[in-house]
Amino acid sequence: MGRIFTLEEARALMPQVKATTEPVYALAASLAEELSQAEEAGDDAHAEALRERLQTLVQSWQQSMQDLEAEVKGLWLVDFDSGDGYWCWAYPEGELGHWHSYEGGFGSRVPAHQRPGVQA
Repeated sequence: MGRIFTLEEARALMPQVKATTEPVYALAASLAEELSQAEEAGDDAHAEALRERLQTLVQSWQQSMQDLEAEVKGLWLVDFDSGDGYWCWAYPEGELGHWHSYEGGFGSRVPAHQRPGVQA
């Protein structure tokens, strides 16, 4: 079992999460656009090289998130274990403000203050 985070502990890591994610996202978007153009032009060798660069870039981002003890649940989607579910953040959200159960996943997330068992 990994680290359990309070909301405050997870939020304290968000400057690092965002500082890592924002430039990687921008570079990935640029590479994806270049890949689309290479595919349209039928430049298979260049397209394959771009796919490999994208894969390496995403893997590097995933490792950076894991180094922060966050769990990567999808592309640009990071969760922090709360002990009964996950604090959930997806780029480009401004802050870590959602929670979901272990079983529920991203589609069932609720605002953090509405987490079951939390007094308003």
